Amino acid sequence: MMIFPDIEILDGQCVNLQNGQLEKPVHYDISPLKAALDFVEQGATYLNIIDLDGVLKGGKHNGDVICEIINSVSVPVQVGGGISTMASAQWWLEHGARRIILGTAAVMDRHFLQEVCAHYPGKVVASIDEKDGFVMVNGWRESTAFTPLEVGRNLQESGISALIYTDINFDTDNPEATLATTTEMASELRIPVISSGTVKSLDDIARLQLLPNIAGAVVGRALFEGAMTLSEALEVASQDVPNPGMI
Repeated sequence: MMIFPDIEILDGQCVNLQNGQLEKPVHYDISPLKAALDFVEQGATYLNIIDLDGVLKGGKHNGDVICEIINSVSVPVQVGGGISTMASAQWWLEHGARRIILGTAAVMDRHFLQEVCAHYPGKVVASIDEKDGFVMVNGWRESTAFTPLEVGRNLQESGISALIYTDINFDTDNPEATLATTTEMASELRIPVISSGTVKSLDDIARLQLLPNIAGAVVGRALFEGAMTLSEALEVASQDVPNPGMI
């Protein structure tokens, strides 16, 4: 299972949106570039970078910072946040992003999703954020009437290369949260599923490995706040586990 260290950038700084509060980000005392270089030094094979200003306002806001990372690291980078036009998708891919991540645009604009997937096969990852059984859009601020599984099925037919599924209840420490929906998504979809919001300890990585079709996990806060090192996370993620189908 692949570990995607997650670097979220707001106003050029590394942050984390605990409990999804866009207005109250937690700032980390490290530059995005230094964080990226440190992750690569510890063994990262892929980076996940989110332009939170793009999530909030739409468009591209931390392009210089993110391009500096892309040009400085030796591993591929997938970039998301505010990508909602063919022009913005083209810009990121021409500036070195290995893949682009589409969130709200993937859910709400099927024509755009199909167009970008047709133009850039294998380069488009979609992201679904779910809370209380329904897909959220616009930075977790607006609920839709869609379930994650029905959206996931539609997205995979559009030609995305992978799906990042964020369990908001799990991410925000809801005591009733389980891996049930993550398990359902991974079991029912053919495309690789990358879990987000579910890793807070090394045990969480071990649990995800037992699920079928989990290609990886996006891990941010746990790394920045010292719950684990990336080296430790990669070691657990690389361990052989029983075939989930035999459990």
